Amino acid sequence: MTSVVALYEALTTAPDERTRARLIAEAFERLEDRYPHLPDLATQGHVRESELRLQKEIEQVRKEIELVRAELKLDIEQVRGDVARLKIDLLKWLIPLMFGQVAAIAALVKLL
Repeated sequence: MTSVVALYEALTTAPDERTRARLIAEAFERLEDRYPHLPDLATQGHVRESELRLQKEIEQVRKEIELVRAELKLDIEQVRGDVARLKIDLLKWLIPLMFGQVAAIAALVKLL
């Protein structure tokens, strides 16, 4: 029996319930042999469930990213403040040293 019509004819001409049950079982066996991946197929419910789960995970990742961004903003602001303080400290040392160099060069010029 390779068609549904042949299965129907076999079922209607079967002499008893036991034979009909065997025919149905054989039909299912052939179906499973022909489509071995059939149990692995995803239904719309499976796909929807996976979609909802993924949406939940995506939302969690977005929240984590926002937390990291907030932390990075704070760190960046702290680094900017440190750089500004270092600039001021460098200027505190460089300006007197430049005046000292000018004075030293002027003194050397007077000596020559």
